[in-house]
Amino acid sequence: MIEKLLLIALFVLNGSVIYAQNDQAEVQKAEISGQWRSFYLGTINKGGLKDFHGLATGGKLKYTHFIGSRLQLGAAYYTSINSGIQDLTLVDPATRRVSRYEAGLFDVQNLNDRFIGILGELYLQYSQSNHELTLGRMKIKSPLLNPQDGRMIPTLAQGIWYKYQPEKWKMQFGFFNQIAPRSTSGFFDIGESIGKYPVGRNTIGMRSLYENNTSSKFVAIANISLNPLKNMELEVWNYYVENTFNTIYIKPNLKIDHKTKISTEWLHQDRIGTGGNKVDSLRYFEDITSNILGVQVERKMGQSKWSVGYDHILKGGRFLFPREWGRESLFSFQKRERSEGTANNHALFISYERTFGTKNKLRSIISTGYQWKPSVTDAADNKYALPSYTHVNFDFFWIPERSKGLRPELLLTYKRGMGDYPDNSNFILNKVDMFQINFIVNYNF
Repeated sequence: MIEKLLLIALFVLNGSVIYAQNDQAEVQKAEISGQWRSFYLGTINKGGLKDFHGLATGGKLKYTHFIGSRLQLGAAYYTSINSGIQDLTLVDPATRRVSRYEAGLFDVQNLNDRFIGILGELYLQYSQSNHELTLGRMKIKSPLLNPQDGRMIPTLAQGIWYKYQPEKWKMQFGFFNQIAPRSTSGFFDIGESIGKYPVGRNTIGMRSLYENNTSSKFVAIANISLNPLKNMELEVWNYYVENTFNTIYIKPNLKIDHKTKISTEWLHQDRIGTGGNKVDSLRYFEDITSNILGVQVERKMGQSKWSVGYDHILKGGRFLFPREWGRESLFSFQKRERSEGTANNHALFISYERTFGTKNKLRSIISTGYQWKPSVTDAADNKYALPSYTHVNFDFFWIPERSKGLRPELLLTYKRGMGDYPDNSNFILNKVDMFQINFIVNYNF
């Protein structure tokens, strides 16, 4: 209903441009912007396990209509086209499983679909002074619900979002009744959007059955960011998923000097209502509560930056947040893997970032992560049966001086299993002992 009303408004406003210009009553203008993206992703698995390859092209075309200085109407259409270099519907013979990563370039619900098209953004936005109010389909950037730019189609949300931002602090809150999970072709009700990605195991070791069985009508998000002390920043987020769970995320940052910053984080979750379903075997959020504690040290040195982060997911409850809704911005997060679905987990992350050149710039990020996980046979603490592992990423971004919109990226990933785990391909394929190539060409206009 919201998108129909906004489409009508877009048509009416666009048709009124000539009248408004002739009348000179108000200034109206329109902008067309977007991004063309081509994305190659290849995963080389251990030994005789199947290797996967995917190549997508597509992007985003956005139209923004401005009315005066306060009101704008925006619409953006997202696409992904499968070049067909490999049939991703074919399974690995040993595990009977399809691609994990490459499928995310396309429609994860229908790998036979060679084209995805979605009207991902359609909003009316009003701004005045320090206030901003947005209604419709939009991108939301937050630590847990966010576009997650590592695929072709980002995560998008439908609802209302308000932001108040004076000089020294910021407040945001919103209410959403639908979400378009990344790498899908449509918007879904909140409960229906949970489970579009692999569901893993429940706490007793059976396949989780919450897909299409989660009852939740809305997500309410609130945020406040302020400076309680001279050298201290405090960020607080709360996510209330009706009838399912509540998550609060608190992140204080302390600036030691202009080069060094120490940050901590605490994430606490509680089950709300029935956890998504009153039937235990169909429930999404099974545990009563979950907690994460973390610390991070960052230091800048000229064109370089070091970062060391540590997170511990405590015993007594798995950290759960729908993977479909974006990436987890924890101190231990590394591209191409998650901590979600785990309890009693320790993670250490070390990153070195450096920018080379003054005109044509090369930005490099080298990172190493260590994840010490519970046993793969411990379903209560390890939802996705992921072994402990070492994770190395080499991430390069080229920023040419003349082609302002061109942004190529090369990401190389290697994950190696650690510790003892059964010699079973289901614990290895697309999880550990794998090498991956991501080559992305973005052109923004």
